[in-house]
Amino acid sequence: MIDLYHYVGSDLSKSPSGDLKPVTGLERGKQRVLRRLMTNPGDYIFHPDYGAGLGRKVGDIVNVKEWKALILGQMLLESCVAADPEPTVDVKVIEGGASVFIQYTDSGTGETAALSFDVTPD
Repeated sequence: MIDLYHYVGSDLSKSPSGDLKPVTGLERGKQRVLRRLMTNPGDYIFHPDYGAGLGRKVGDIVNVKEWKALILGQMLLESCVAADPEPTVDVKVIEGGASVFIQYTDSGTGETAALSFDVTPD
């Protein structure tokens, strides 16, 4: 099955011909990881355990150790994320939330992928 180019919180992207743009490789993995981390458990009716629910944590006090463990555990459920070497997760408290930096090895290509994002009210 082909995934569509779509980052959580944004619109679907179109190809130069006007069709929906597909996504592959490292970019596909990054989108899947971010979607899993931001999706709240229970949002997918047929997969109630899917998601870390980071978006739901906006406004909560950031427990860095808890966030790191949650993110790592969820990442290892994605088939695109290699378990060896283990992904690195860095969480920093910022005004209004947290800043997250993740580095992992893509299981399909063996390439290193990096992903960074903020979890804030905006």
